Amino acid sequence: MVVPAVKAAAAAAAKAAKSGAAKAAPKVPKAPGAPSTQGLTKVVTVSPALKKFVGTAEISRTETMKKLWAYIKDKNLQDPAAKREIVCDETLKQLFPERERINFLEIPRLLSAHFPKKGQS
Repeated sequence: MVVPAVKAAAAAAAKAAKSGAAKAAPKVPKAPGAPSTQGLTKVVTVSPALKKFVGTAEISRTETMKKLWAYIKDKNLQDPAAKREIVCDETLKQLFPERERINFLEIPRLLSAHFPKKGQS
């Protein structure tokens, strides 16, 4: 037994095929190791302060977070009493000015200032 909705969809697809309707372009597979062109994994230019921290002028947001967390763990900057709190040392104070402590949930919002929007420098 064919469900009416499925039958209607099949009929519409057959009609579109007959009429020569525009077909979607086939997806081209992305090469392994190629940088992403969208979203959080897109490689973008960063601010001078963040460039000094990560050591490169262009990096993705996810890679920035990885490097930041590695730095925090390496320097043992997490507050032992309140694990959500990060105690800023001099290096982090350059990234997050006027902050002695930051909550780990604030990090993406605070980092967004270091990723200029299109047309900004």
